[in-house]
Amino acid sequence: MATTATPGRLIDALLSPPPPGAKSGQIALTCLRILVGLIWLRNVLWKVPPDFGESRRTGLYFWSNLAIEHPVFPPYSWLVEHVVLPNFTLFGWGVLVVESLLAILLLTGTAVRLAALLGVAQSIAIGLSVAAAPNEWPWAYAMMIGIHAVLVFAPSAQYAAVDALRSGTADSARRLLGGWGIVLTVISLIAVWNRLRDRPAVVGVPGLEFSVGEYNWAGALVLLGIAVAMLIGAMVGLRVIALAAAVVAAVAAATIYVQFGRTEVWLGGTSSAAAVFACAAVIGLATAARLGQHTPTAPAVSDNHSPSATEGT
Repeated sequence: MATTATPGRLIDALLSPPPPGAKSGQIALTCLRILVGLIWLRNVLWKVPPDFGESRRTGLYFWSNLAIEHPVFPPYSWLVEHVVLPNFTLFGWGVLVVESLLAILLLTGTAVRLAALLGVAQSIAIGLSVAAAPNEWPWAYAMMIGIHAVLVFAPSAQYAAVDALRSGTADSARRLLGGWGIVLTVISLIAVWNRLRDRPAVVGVPGLEFSVGEYNWAGALVLLGIAVAMLIGAMVGLRVIALAAAVVAAVAAATIYVQFGRTEVWLGGTSSAAAVFACAAVIGLATAARLGQHTPTAPAVSDNHSPSATEGT
């Protein structure tokens, strides 16, 4: 018998909607993971070796000093003044490594729960440094802590994630490899377009603090080559192509880190560009391990075969 919709039921449906399905919830969590990964990717852009702004009192050095000038938690301010600043270069590299790892692991969906725990700790450290500074919004750091706490406990690596490959097949690896190939193709083509029009080499929207790296001609073409290799590897399913793309990407990331502040960076990259190349390396290595594998199938049993009463006697 059909039920009649009453005003009370309509109000209940609006104010207390049914919970979303498992798939839609997982997709939403995946988008949240990627979003916070992009935040960290942008955040590493201004962590510039080798002195991280110490000589000019800018960048990371300036923001670290805010913990002393505008203390949030006095014991933490004492730690910054007496431990961090006297060893600032080492501290700067530590911050760069941690935040680059956060961007790489969250964007690729690798060891997501471990990355989320690291994100909680890093968000707390940043909040204790700058939350009381002028023009800062303390709730921003509370939200960052909360987002990472959600990723610790909620399944955010069911889609577009290396973690999902543990129970996946070669087809899922090919989809992940191809998806990243498309993303990197778009980034590299935007970089090429910027170079053709003599625009800034940063790929992103600086006004909105969104960036996926900075690339000169060499960097853009190397990234495009990696992207094409990933697309080909996804189409033909050859792990050697995925491995080759991973090796080139890893070398590209390493050259950027090694050349910072010492000589001109061959690929014109920044810390965020190095993280993008590192993401490509992680995806290439992870998918290569799955390419060529097939889901095992049970052996077929003939319908007209039945064991005789004498078998096994």
